[in-house]
Amino acid sequence: MTKTVLSPAAIRQAVQAERARAERLFRQLAEGSPGHPGIMRDTYGPGENFAHHLIRAYAVEKGLGITTDAAENTYVTWPGQDRAAPRVLMGSHLDSVPNGGNFDGAAGVLAGLIVTAALRKLGVKPACDIVTMGVRAEESVWFQVSYIGSRSALGTLPEGALEARRVDTGRTLAEHMAECGAAPERIRAGERALDPASVRAFLEVHIEQAPALVELGVPMAICSGIPGNVRYPQARIVGKHGHVGTPMKFRADAAMAGADLAMRMDRLWRDHEIRGIPMAVTFGRFHTDSAAHGLTIVPGAFAFSVDIRAYDTSVLAGLEAHFHAAIREIEALRNVRFELGPRASAAVGPVDPAIAARLLTLAGEHEIPAISLGSPASHDSAAFAAAGVPMCMIFVRNENGSHNPDEAMEIDDFLEACTILASWVAEHVC
Repeated sequence: MTKTVLSPAAIRQAVQAERARAERLFRQLAEGSPGHPGIMRDTYGPGENFAHHLIRAYAVEKGLGITTDAAENTYVTWPGQDRAAPRVLMGSHLDSVPNGGNFDGAAGVLAGLIVTAALRKLGVKPACDIVTMGVRAEESVWFQVSYIGSRSALGTLPEGALEARRVDTGRTLAEHMAECGAAPERIRAGERALDPASVRAFLEVHIEQAPALVELGVPMAICSGIPGNVRYPQARIVGKHGHVGTPMKFRADAAMAGADLAMRMDRLWRDHEIRGIPMAVTFGRFHTDSAAHGLTIVPGAFAFSVDIRAYDTSVLAGLEAHFHAAIREIEALRNVRFELGPRASAAVGPVDPAIAARLLTLAGEHEIPAISLGSPASHDSAAFAAAGVPMCMIFVRNENGSHNPDEAMEIDDFLEACTILASWVAEHVC
Protein backbone atom coordinates (compact mmCIF):
# COMPACT_ATOMS: atom_id res chain seq x y z
CA MET A 1 0.00 0.00 0.00
CA THR A 2 1.31 3.45 -0.92
CA LYS A 3 1.52 5.77 2.08
CA THR A 4 -0.21 9.13 1.73
CA VAL A 5 2.09 12.05 2.55
CA LEU A 6 0.35 15.31 3.41
CA SER A 7 2.10 18.62 3.82
CA PRO A 8 1.70 20.51 7.11
CA ALA A 9 0.10 23.34 5.16
CA ALA A 10 -2.51 21.03 3.64
CA ILE A 11 -3.45 19.58 7.03
CA ARG A 12 -3.64 23.00 8.66
CA GLN A 13 -5.84 24.32 5.87
CA ALA A 14 -8.18 21.34 6.05
CA VAL A 15 -8.56 21.68 9.81
CA GLN A 16 -9.12 25.43 9.61
CA ALA A 17 -11.88 24.81 7.09
CA GLU A 18 -13.78 22.99 9.86
CA ARG A 19 -14.02 26.10 12.05
CA ALA A 20 -17.72 26.76 11.42
CA ARG A 21 -18.58 23.10 12.06
CA ALA A 22 -16.71 23.16 15.38
CA GLU A 23 -18.37 26.38 16.46
CA ARG A 24 -21.79 25.02 15.56
CA LEU A 25 -21.31 21.76 17.47
CA PHE A 26 -20.04 23.54 20.58
CA ARG A 27 -22.99 25.93 20.39
CA GLN A 28 -25.49 23.07 20.03
CA LEU A 29 -23.96 21.26 22.99
CA ALA A 30 -24.34 24.34 25.17
CA GLU A 31 -27.87 25.12 24.02
CA GLY A 32 -29.03 21.57 24.67
CA SER A 33 -27.67 21.23 28.19
CA PRO A 34 -28.17 24.48 30.14
CA GLY A 35 -27.10 24.46 33.79
CA HIS A 36 -28.12 27.94 35.00
CA PRO A 37 -25.31 28.97 35.22
CA GLY A 38 -23.05 27.10 32.82
CA ILE A 39 -24.07 23.73 31.45
CA MET A 40 -25.33 20.51 33.02
CA ARG A 41 -24.49 17.26 31.28
CA ASP A 42 -25.30 15.02 34.22
CA THR A 43 -23.81 11.53 34.21
CA TYR A 44 -26.36 8.96 33.00
CA GLY A 45 -28.99 11.65 32.92
CA PRO A 46 -30.72 13.93 30.40
CA GLY A 47 -27.76 16.27 29.91
CA GLU A 48 -25.26 13.57 29.04
CA ASN A 49 -27.85 11.75 26.94
CA PHE A 50 -28.41 14.89 24.87
CA ALA A 51 -24.70 15.17 24.09
CA HIS A 52 -24.47 11.56 22.92
CA HIS A 53 -27.58 11.90 20.76
CA LEU A 54 -26.10 15.03 19.16
CA ILE A 55 -22.84 13.26 18.32
CA ARG A 56 -24.70 10.26 16.89
CA ALA A 57 -26.89 12.52 14.75
CA TYR A 58 -23.76 14.17 13.36
CA ALA A 59 -22.29 10.76 12.52
CA VAL A 60 -25.44 9.77 10.65
CA GLU A 61 -25.31 13.03 8.71
CA LYS A 62 -21.71 12.33 7.67
CA GLY A 63 -22.18 8.66 6.83
CA LEU A 64 -19.91 7.41 9.60
CA GLY A 65 -20.42 4.18 11.52
CA ILE A 66 -22.07 4.33 14.93
CA THR A 67 -21.90 1.71 17.66
CA THR A 68 -22.47 1.66 21.39
CA ASP A 69 -21.42 -0.74 24.12
CA ALA A 70 -22.91 -2.07 27.34
CA ALA A 71 -22.13 1.23 29.10
CA GLU A 72 -23.68 3.29 26.26
CA ASN A 73 -20.34 4.78 25.26
CA THR A 74 -20.59 6.09 21.69
CA TYR A 75 -18.15 5.07 18.94
CA VAL A 76 -18.10 7.00 15.65
CA THR A 77 -16.01 5.04 13.15
CA TRP A 78 -14.28 5.98 9.92
CA PRO A 79 -13.62 2.48 8.54
CA GLY A 80 -10.08 1.55 7.60
CA GLN A 81 -8.88 -0.70 4.83
CA ASP A 82 -8.02 -3.43 7.35
CA ARG A 83 -10.97 -3.63 9.74
CA ALA A 84 -9.17 -6.20 11.90
CA ALA A 85 -6.09 -4.02 12.49
CA PRO A 86 -5.68 -2.27 15.86
CA ARG A 87 -7.65 0.96 15.68
CA VAL A 88 -6.80 4.52 16.70
CA LEU A 89 -9.17 6.02 19.26
CA MET A 90 -9.63 9.75 19.76
CA GLY A 91 -12.08 11.16 22.25
CA SER A 92 -13.00 12.13 25.77
CA HIS A 93 -16.07 12.35 27.99
CA LEU A 94 -19.35 14.14 27.35
CA ASP A 95 -20.61 14.54 30.91
CA SER A 96 -19.90 17.56 33.11
CA VAL A 97 -19.85 18.57 36.73
CA PRO A 98 -22.96 20.41 37.97
CA ASN A 99 -23.02 23.92 36.52
CA GLY A 100 -19.82 23.28 34.62
CA GLY A 101 -18.40 24.67 31.41
CA ASN A 102 -19.00 23.65 27.82
CA PHE A 103 -15.50 22.49 26.89
CA ASP A 104 -14.33 20.10 29.64
CA GLY A 105 -14.46 16.71 27.98
CA ALA A 106 -16.52 17.74 24.96
CA ALA A 107 -13.52 19.37 23.28
CA GLY A 108 -11.85 15.97 23.00
CA VAL A 109 -14.86 14.38 21.33
CA LEU A 110 -15.32 17.24 18.87
CA ALA A 111 -11.59 17.17 18.12
CA GLY A 112 -11.94 13.58 16.95
CA LEU A 113 -14.85 14.52 14.69
CA ILE A 114 -13.01 17.56 13.26
CA VAL A 115 -9.84 15.56 12.60
CA THR A 116 -11.88 12.86 10.85
CA ALA A 117 -13.72 15.42 8.72
CA ALA A 118 -10.51 17.19 7.72
CA LEU A 119 -8.67 14.02 6.72
CA ARG A 120 -11.66 12.67 4.78
CA LYS A 121 -11.79 15.87 2.74
CA LEU A 122 -8.09 15.47 1.96
CA GLY A 123 -8.90 12.12 0.37
CA VAL A 124 -6.69 9.97 2.56
CA LYS A 125 -7.45 6.29 3.13
CA PRO A 126 -6.89 5.05 6.67
CA ALA A 127 -5.15 1.73 7.01
CA CYS A 128 -7.13 0.94 10.17
CA ASP A 129 -10.36 2.14 11.74
CA ILE A 130 -10.21 5.68 13.11
CA VAL A 131 -12.69 5.98 15.94
CA THR A 132 -13.99 8.94 17.89
CA MET A 133 -15.19 7.80 21.29
CA GLY A 134 -17.74 9.73 23.31
CA VAL A 135 -17.09 8.39 26.80
CA ARG A 136 -19.74 8.14 29.47
CA ALA A 137 -19.41 9.10 33.11
CA GLU A 138 -15.90 10.44 33.60
CA GLU A 139 -16.87 13.01 36.21
CA SER A 140 -16.68 11.17 39.53
CA VAL A 141 -18.65 13.86 41.37
CA TRP A 142 -21.92 12.13 40.44
CA PHE A 143 -21.29 8.54 41.62
CA GLN A 144 -17.97 8.96 43.50
CA VAL A 145 -16.38 6.47 41.07
CA SER A 146 -13.67 7.36 38.54
CA TYR A 147 -13.72 6.57 34.81
CA ILE A 148 -17.01 4.67 34.79
CA GLY A 149 -17.48 4.70 31.00
CA SER A 150 -13.92 3.96 29.96
CA ARG A 151 -13.34 1.31 32.62
CA SER A 152 -16.65 -0.35 31.71
CA ALA A 153 -15.50 -0.51 28.09
CA LEU A 154 -12.13 -1.93 29.09
CA GLY A 155 -13.58 -4.44 31.55
CA THR A 156 -11.83 -2.83 34.53
CA LEU A 157 -14.73 -1.22 36.41
CA PRO A 158 -14.16 -1.87 40.14
CA GLU A 159 -16.30 -4.46 41.87
CA GLY A 160 -19.30 -2.86 43.54
CA ALA A 161 -19.26 0.25 41.34
CA LEU A 162 -22.64 -0.57 39.83
CA GLU A 163 -24.16 -0.28 43.31
CA ALA A 164 -22.76 3.24 43.84
CA ARG A 165 -25.51 5.81 44.27
CA ARG A 166 -25.78 9.12 42.44
CA VAL A 167 -25.34 11.92 44.94
CA ASP A 168 -28.45 13.87 43.95
CA THR A 169 -30.96 11.09 43.21
CA GLY A 170 -29.85 8.36 45.62
CA ARG A 171 -30.40 5.79 42.85
CA THR A 172 -27.74 3.26 41.86
CA LEU A 173 -25.41 3.48 38.90
CA ALA A 174 -26.98 0.30 37.51
CA GLU A 175 -30.43 1.89 37.65
CA HIS A 176 -29.30 5.07 35.91
CA MET A 177 -27.43 3.06 33.29
CA ALA A 178 -30.43 0.91 32.46
CA GLU A 179 -32.67 3.97 32.20
CA CYS A 180 -30.27 5.38 29.57
CA GLY A 181 -30.27 2.21 27.46
CA ALA A 182 -27.12 0.63 28.87
CA ALA A 183 -26.86 -2.99 29.96
CA PRO A 184 -25.31 -3.10 33.43
CA GLU A 185 -25.88 -6.85 33.68
CA ARG A 186 -23.42 -7.35 30.82
CA ILE A 187 -20.84 -5.19 32.60
CA ARG A 188 -21.44 -7.13 35.80
CA ALA A 189 -20.79 -10.33 33.86
CA GLY A 190 -17.37 -9.05 32.81
CA GLU A 191 -18.08 -8.10 29.20
CA ARG A 192 -15.66 -5.63 27.67
CA ALA A 193 -16.08 -3.71 24.45
CA LEU A 194 -12.42 -2.80 24.05
CA ASP A 195 -9.65 -5.37 24.07
CA PRO A 196 -6.49 -3.31 24.75
CA ALA A 197 -4.71 -5.32 22.06
CA SER A 198 -7.20 -3.98 19.53
CA VAL A 199 -6.36 -0.32 20.26
CA ARG A 200 -3.23 1.12 18.71
CA ALA A 201 -3.46 4.38 20.67
CA PHE A 202 -5.89 6.55 22.61
CA LEU A 203 -5.46 10.29 22.01
CA GLU A 204 -7.39 12.86 24.05
CA VAL A 205 -7.65 16.60 23.52
CA HIS A 206 -8.69 18.41 26.69
CA ILE A 207 -8.78 21.93 28.06
CA GLU A 208 -6.21 22.57 30.76
CA GLN A 209 -7.51 22.66 34.31
CA ALA A 210 -5.53 25.72 35.43
CA PRO A 211 -4.37 28.83 33.55
CA ALA A 212 -0.73 27.75 33.28
CA LEU A 213 -0.72 28.02 29.48
CA VAL A 214 -2.39 31.42 29.66
CA GLU A 215 0.31 32.61 32.04
CA LEU A 216 3.03 31.35 29.68
CA GLY A 217 1.32 32.65 26.54
CA VAL A 218 1.32 29.19 24.96
CA PRO A 219 -1.76 27.79 23.17
CA MET A 220 -1.23 24.11 23.91
CA ALA A 221 0.75 21.49 25.79
CA ILE A 222 1.55 17.82 25.41
CA CYS A 223 0.74 15.83 28.54
CA SER A 224 3.69 14.31 30.38
CA GLY A 225 1.63 12.23 32.83
CA ILE A 226 -1.70 11.82 34.62
CA PRO A 227 -1.77 11.45 38.40
CA GLY A 228 -3.20 8.45 40.15
CA ASN A 229 -5.39 9.02 43.16
CA VAL A 230 -6.71 7.58 46.38
CA ARG A 231 -10.10 8.83 47.55
CA TYR A 232 -12.28 8.52 50.61
CA PRO A 233 -15.54 10.19 49.54
CA GLN A 234 -17.63 9.49 52.66
CA ALA A 235 -15.30 9.78 55.64
CA ARG A 236 -16.47 10.89 59.08
CA ILE A 237 -15.06 11.56 62.52
CA VAL A 238 -16.95 10.47 65.60
CA GLY A 239 -16.34 12.41 68.80
CA LYS A 240 -18.67 13.61 71.54
CA HIS A 241 -20.91 16.65 71.60
CA GLY A 242 -20.06 18.81 74.60
CA HIS A 243 -20.55 22.16 76.28
CA VAL A 244 -18.58 25.10 74.93
CA GLY A 245 -16.85 25.53 78.29
CA THR A 246 -15.58 21.95 78.54
CA PRO A 247 -11.81 21.89 79.28
CA MET A 248 -9.61 20.46 76.54
CA LYS A 249 -8.69 17.29 78.42
CA PHE A 250 -12.37 16.27 78.57
CA ARG A 251 -13.20 17.04 74.94
CA ALA A 252 -13.64 14.70 71.99
CA ASP A 253 -13.76 17.47 69.40
CA ALA A 254 -14.41 15.99 65.96
CA ALA A 255 -14.01 19.33 64.16
CA MET A 256 -10.55 20.01 65.58
CA ALA A 257 -9.57 16.43 64.66
CA GLY A 258 -10.58 17.20 61.07
CA ALA A 259 -8.59 20.43 61.16
CA ASP A 260 -5.55 18.58 62.51
CA LEU A 261 -5.70 16.08 59.65
CA ALA A 262 -6.12 18.78 57.01
CA MET A 263 -3.16 20.79 58.29
CA ARG A 264 -0.90 17.74 58.55
CA MET A 265 -1.66 16.79 54.95
CA ASP A 266 -1.16 20.40 53.85
CA ARG A 267 2.28 20.49 55.51
CA LEU A 268 3.14 17.21 53.79
CA TRP A 269 2.14 18.73 50.45
CA ARG A 270 4.29 21.82 51.07
CA ASP A 271 7.25 19.59 51.93
CA HIS A 272 6.85 17.68 48.66
CA GLU A 273 6.48 20.97 46.77
CA ILE A 274 9.80 22.20 48.17
CA ARG A 275 11.45 18.96 47.08
CA GLY A 276 9.97 19.21 43.59
CA ILE A 277 7.68 16.19 43.95
CA PRO A 278 4.29 16.95 42.35
CA MET A 279 1.19 15.87 44.27
CA ALA A 280 -2.06 17.33 45.61
CA VAL A 281 -4.46 16.86 48.51
CA THR A 282 -8.04 18.12 48.41
CA PHE A 283 -10.65 18.05 51.15
CA GLY A 284 -13.74 18.60 49.02
CA ARG A 285 -16.32 18.19 51.80
CA PHE A 286 -15.33 19.46 55.24
CA HIS A 287 -18.11 20.20 57.71
CA THR A 288 -19.78 19.63 61.06
CA ASP A 289 -23.25 18.12 61.37
CA SER A 290 -25.71 20.87 60.47
CA ALA A 291 -28.47 19.14 62.46
CA ALA A 292 -26.51 19.36 65.71
CA HIS A 293 -23.81 22.03 65.51
CA GLY A 294 -24.10 25.41 67.15
CA LEU A 295 -22.21 28.34 68.62
CA THR A 296 -22.00 26.82 72.11
CA ILE A 297 -21.56 23.15 71.19
CA VAL A 298 -18.30 21.21 70.93
CA PRO A 299 -18.80 19.27 67.65
CA GLY A 300 -19.12 15.56 68.17
CA ALA A 301 -19.43 14.70 64.47
CA PHE A 302 -17.51 15.81 61.42
CA ALA A 303 -17.72 14.74 57.75
CA PHE A 304 -15.15 15.08 55.01
CA SER A 305 -13.97 13.75 51.68
CA VAL A 306 -10.35 13.58 50.60
CA ASP A 307 -8.58 13.12 47.27
CA ILE A 308 -4.85 12.38 47.39
CA ARG A 309 -3.00 12.28 44.07
CA ALA A 310 0.51 11.92 42.69
CA TYR A 311 2.32 11.06 39.46
CA ASP A 312 4.41 8.23 40.92
CA THR A 313 2.93 5.02 42.32
CA SER A 314 5.42 4.81 45.19
CA VAL A 315 4.86 8.47 46.11
CA LEU A 316 1.11 7.90 46.16
CA ALA A 317 1.51 4.86 48.40
CA GLY A 318 3.71 6.86 50.77
CA LEU A 319 1.16 9.67 50.95
CA GLU A 320 -1.61 7.27 51.85
CA ALA A 321 0.56 5.64 54.51
CA HIS A 322 1.27 9.07 56.02
CA PHE A 323 -2.47 9.83 55.94
CA HIS A 324 -3.28 6.71 57.96
CA ALA A 325 -0.42 7.32 60.42
CA ALA A 326 -1.68 10.85 61.00
CA ILE A 327 -5.17 9.52 61.69
CA ARG A 328 -3.87 7.12 64.34
CA GLU A 329 -2.02 9.93 66.11
CA ILE A 330 -5.00 12.29 65.96
CA GLU A 331 -7.38 9.64 67.31
CA ALA A 332 -5.16 9.27 70.38
CA LEU A 333 -4.65 13.03 70.77
CA ARG A 334 -8.28 14.09 70.33
CA ASN A 335 -10.10 11.04 71.76
CA VAL A 336 -12.08 10.55 68.54
CA ARG A 337 -12.63 7.78 66.01
CA PHE A 338 -12.19 8.07 62.24
CA GLU A 339 -14.56 6.05 60.03
CA LEU A 340 -13.16 6.40 56.51
CA GLY A 341 -15.87 4.49 54.65
CA PRO A 342 -15.32 3.16 51.13
CA ARG A 343 -11.98 3.68 49.44
CA ALA A 344 -11.70 4.46 45.72
CA SER A 345 -8.55 4.70 43.63
CA ALA A 346 -7.23 5.19 40.13
CA ALA A 347 -3.83 4.19 38.81
CA VAL A 348 -1.14 6.62 37.69
CA GLY A 349 -1.47 7.23 33.93
CA PRO A 350 1.89 7.22 32.14
CA VAL A 351 1.85 8.71 28.64
CA ASP A 352 3.49 6.91 25.75
CA PRO A 353 6.88 8.66 25.40
CA ALA A 354 7.13 8.11 21.65
CA ILE A 355 3.69 9.60 20.99
CA ALA A 356 4.35 12.54 23.29
CA ALA A 357 7.71 13.28 21.68
CA ARG A 358 6.25 13.12 18.18
CA LEU A 359 3.34 15.41 19.08
CA LEU A 360 5.81 17.99 20.39
CA THR A 361 7.85 17.69 17.20
CA LEU A 362 4.75 18.10 15.05
CA ALA A 363 3.84 21.25 16.97
CA GLY A 364 7.27 22.61 16.07
CA GLU A 365 6.85 21.68 12.41
CA HIS A 366 3.58 23.63 12.38
CA GLU A 367 5.25 26.51 14.27
CA ILE A 368 2.70 26.16 17.07
CA PRO A 369 4.20 27.01 20.49
CA ALA A 370 3.81 24.03 22.83
CA ILE A 371 5.30 22.75 26.05
CA SER A 372 5.30 19.51 28.02
CA LEU A 373 2.92 19.69 30.98
CA GLY A 374 1.78 17.25 33.65
CA SER A 375 -1.97 16.99 34.09
CA PRO A 376 -3.22 18.16 37.50
CA ALA A 377 -6.44 16.23 36.96
CA SER A 378 -7.59 12.69 36.24
CA HIS A 379 -8.73 11.71 32.75
CA ASP A 380 -10.07 8.69 30.88
CA SER A 381 -6.67 8.41 29.22
CA ALA A 382 -5.34 7.10 32.53
CA ALA A 383 -7.80 4.20 32.40
CA PHE A 384 -6.49 3.30 28.94
CA ALA A 385 -2.88 3.54 30.11
CA ALA A 386 -3.64 1.30 33.09
CA ALA A 387 -5.07 -1.27 30.67
CA GLY A 388 -1.88 -1.19 28.59
CA VAL A 389 -3.05 1.06 25.74
CA PRO A 390 -0.50 3.63 24.49
CA MET A 391 -1.99 7.05 25.16
CA CYS A 392 -1.25 10.75 25.16
CA MET A 393 -3.14 14.00 25.68
CA ILE A 394 -3.07 17.46 24.16
CA PHE A 395 -4.04 20.30 26.50
CA VAL A 396 -5.62 23.48 25.15
CA ARG A 397 -5.19 26.87 26.78
CA ASN A 398 -8.13 27.79 29.05
CA GLU A 399 -8.04 31.07 30.92
CA ASN A 400 -10.48 30.36 33.73
CA GLY A 401 -9.73 26.74 34.55
CA SER A 402 -12.26 23.93 34.30
CA HIS A 403 -15.24 22.70 36.33
CA ASN A 404 -16.85 26.13 36.24
CA PRO A 405 -19.27 27.98 33.93
CA ASP A 406 -16.54 30.33 32.68
CA GLU A 407 -14.30 27.89 30.81
CA ALA A 408 -12.68 30.07 28.16
CA MET A 409 -11.12 27.94 25.45
CA GLU A 410 -10.63 29.82 22.17
CA ILE A 411 -11.57 28.13 18.89
CA ASP A 412 -8.22 29.22 17.41
CA ASP A 413 -6.38 27.25 20.11
CA PHE A 414 -8.72 24.28 19.73
CA LEU A 415 -8.05 24.12 15.98
CA GLU A 416 -4.29 24.24 16.62
CA ALA A 417 -4.66 21.15 18.80
CA CYS A 418 -6.75 19.49 16.10
CA THR A 419 -4.03 20.28 13.57
CA ILE A 420 -1.41 18.45 15.64
CA LEU A 421 -3.75 15.52 16.25
CA ALA A 422 -4.63 15.27 12.55
CA SER A 423 -0.94 15.36 11.63
CA TRP A 424 -0.17 12.44 13.95
CA VAL A 425 -3.11 10.38 12.64
CA ALA A 426 -2.22 11.12 9.01
CA GLU A 427 1.40 10.19 9.59
CA HIS A 428 0.73 6.94 11.40
CA VAL A 429 -2.38 5.38 9.87
CA CYS A 430 -3.17 7.12 6.58
